Amino acid sequence: MEIEVPPVLRDKPKPDGERRGLVLVHTGKGKGKSTAAFGLAVRAHGRGKAVKIYQFMKVPSARFGEHRLFERLGIPIEGLGDGFSWKSRDLDHSAALARDGWSRAEATVRAGEHFLVVLDEIMYPLRYGWIALDAVLACLRERPSHVHVVLTGRGAPDELIALADTVTEMTLIKHHYEAGVPAQRGIED
Repeated sequence: MEIEVPPVLRDKPKPDGERRGLVLVHTGKGKGKSTAAFGLAVRAHGRGKAVKIYQFMKVPSARFGEHRLFERLGIPIEGLGDGFSWKSRDLDHSAALARDGWSRAEATVRAGEHFLVVLDEIMYPLRYGWIALDAVLACLRERPSHVHVVLTGRGAPDELIALADTVTEMTLIKHHYEAGVPAQRGIED
């Protein structure tokens, strides 16, 4: 590792534009997409902002670590699905759940009552064709100007990337699963 000299001057001018709601996309094959979105949710909640989290692949009764924490903090989180596709017993039912979930999430975004809306793992139902990409893009374009939306999941469509204000791709460099180490509660819930 090379030692660097800490910067003492700002290398870019400070933006002077108007503050507005942002569309943020966390995508890629690496870990941390949902975790980063949840960090934003906690940060906004800590500032007294209204936050709502929708999880498109989790069941409504899920009790993972984030659910337990958000319940304690008073951050609403709602599972909209029936698990990942390889766990589904009826993909038509899974698709119907995704469409119904999108209707609820869209209504929340459009209502403008929340500072931040997280659409966790929405890329899966988009890629499977369960939710129409055009409907999601229209909602994002037409949302109230103060509403921030974070969308997570692998394989974000190019159209969504083009619309977004900030896109972060999580890159897989190394993963314990490939070495035969299973998921562990508290790290991967």
